[in-house]
Amino acid sequence: MNPTIPTQQLIQNIESSEIDYMTERMIAIQNRPDNPEGIEIQRIGNAICYYSRTMPWPTFNTVKGLTSADIEVVEPIVDFYRSRDRKVQFEIIPSMVDQSFLKRLADLGLYQSGFHCSLYTEPRLHTEEVLDGVTIKEVQEDQFDLYATINCRGTGLSDDGISYVAQNNKVLYHRRGWKFFIAYVDEVPAAASVIYMNNHLASLTFAATLPEYRNRGLHSMMLQTRLAEARSNDCSLAISQCAFLSQSHRNMERIGMKLGYVRTSWTEA
Repeated sequence: MNPTIPTQQLIQNIESSEIDYMTERMIAIQNRPDNPEGIEIQRIGNAICYYSRTMPWPTFNTVKGLTSADIEVVEPIVDFYRSRDRKVQFEIIPSMVDQSFLKRLADLGLYQSGFHCSLYTEPRLHTEEVLDGVTIKEVQEDQFDLYATINCRGTGLSDDGISYVAQNNKVLYHRRGWKFFIAYVDEVPAAASVIYMNNHLASLTFAATLPEYRNRGLHSMMLQTRLAEARSNDCSLAISQCAFLSQSHRNMERIGMKLGYVRTSWTEA
């Protein structure tokens, strides 16, 4: 069976890949001495709830894996976050929940607050691009400050966050399946990206380009580099996420990735 024909199983594989890398990431941060970010990971029904005391952003405080069967545990999940002074965010995957489930969210005061895309492809269908003057190298253990600088400045975060981003990514360096890359333009660091591989699934988890180096094809080239990495590690499916109709979305479509689904975020009012 073609693994990229849209099916319920494909939807589940895409979501499983996202849950897998996020759980692995949160466990690695949680295992830092004394758990400085206050990470908690809790299973409630089919859902997995992520929480961070020091990182209030939705990425680190969200609920994944929900199905219609979880309608009776929605309130306990909301209470889990309320007891930690955090607004809950549910990630809803099309076809995984029904109308009754969505009505329960609305009845509890949650509203649909956003959309996010998940795209996929078979790594074997792609070859690496080459741009003049551009080289892509794997990040070494002593380069996480550099990686974090590109991460923060490429996403609009303050430089005050560089040390935190460096520490929370360096803990992944020796964990199986993770690889980090930096793209250099004429030997100058310009972009960064990450891949996580497990169970023949590859998650292209993050990419950022410094503002002064955008619109040069670096994002597309780093997509191809990570797909080549996935191919060399026998991954049958590669998945990535992005904002709908963002430049990242267009780049992914341009190199042949397909839209798996657009999930919705539901946030407590």
